[in-house]
Amino acid sequence: MDKVNVNELLEAQAHVWNHIFSFINSMSLKCAVDLGIPDIIHSHGKPMTVAELVAALPTLNPTKARYIYRLMRILVHSGFFAQQKLSHGVQEDGYVLTNASRLLLKDNPLSLTPFLKFELDPILTKPWDFLGLWFQNNDCTSFYTAHGKTYWDYADHDPNLGNIFNEGMASDARLVSSVLIDKCKGSFEGLDSLVDVGGGTGTLAKAIAHAFPHLDCTVFDLPHVVAGLQDSCNLKYVGGDMFEDVPVADAVLLKWILHDWNDNECLKILKRCKEAILNQDKGVMIKKKVMIIDMVLMDNEKVNEENSKTFETQLFMDMVMMAVLTGRQRREDEWARLFCAAGFSHYKIFPLLGLRSFIEVYP
Repeated sequence: MDKVNVNELLEAQAHVWNHIFSFINSMSLKCAVDLGIPDIIHSHGKPMTVAELVAALPTLNPTKARYIYRLMRILVHSGFFAQQKLSHGVQEDGYVLTNASRLLLKDNPLSLTPFLKFELDPILTKPWDFLGLWFQNNDCTSFYTAHGKTYWDYADHDPNLGNIFNEGMASDARLVSSVLIDKCKGSFEGLDSLVDVGGGTGTLAKAIAHAFPHLDCTVFDLPHVVAGLQDSCNLKYVGGDMFEDVPVADAVLLKWILHDWNDNECLKILKRCKEAILNQDKGVMIKKKVMIIDMVLMDNEKVNEENSKTFETQLFMDMVMMAVLTGRQRREDEWARLFCAAGFSHYKIFPLLGLRSFIEVYP
């Protein structure tokens, strides 16, 4: 082989190696969260040396102290921490937080730590070991191949998985609600009632109910999810099955619901939602609608250097839906076909939520 071919081969080898070991990024981050490193650096209040960090780790085995700098080195490289000079003339750097690690602080109301702990729980990572086998069998998901039951059946019989799922979704809802209420106020004008389908413990609905006191909000989820949750003011909880019936309201909200299900299952849900808003007859003209918070997968031809990371994350999430559930992430044309098949007339997409969009669908 000539020199050019050798260089290309070595670059290809490095590319393969990078992807073989890419799981180390997420597991190193999980390790840092388990050790409480973001909160320790935050509490320190100024750049923190590795020696100070080691001294502040309460559960660290002393024989492992010399390895902490190696953990921090990869997390600095992946953008979760940064290094700053301590003072003029001092050679050693100290660790500081970045915007990403601030989202992992326990006391941050927008903390994503519960979502991280859910997605990286061994129950959720085990199916990836069975993905190749799943492609060769008749199981609905590789989660089923790994555990012998669907995700939903597993969660029904494992309260811990159900709890970390609800906590993970609630942590995401807190961030989404702050953006939604700020940027989409007009979407709630003229509405008297709203039902949050699959709303879990009600984090998003609570924020909406608080921001719009005139709006009667209902959290609709499986009976065991809402059991024991207390109604308050303009917020109430109702148990049921979204495939069978959805409470009547001016608007129905579906946050991160439809990506869990295949097209036939989504059609059933959307048809129940349409029935719910059309059965709300109050003799006045109200812009009835279904409000969806979900990903609109980018088209390949629109991917460039600037947005390639966003597209990659969307593809990651699409693979999660394939491995764990029966759902998928959808392009706009795929969403449009679903809405049409469910009997809706038109829709609008508002790309206001980073990786996801806010979609209004009209009967």
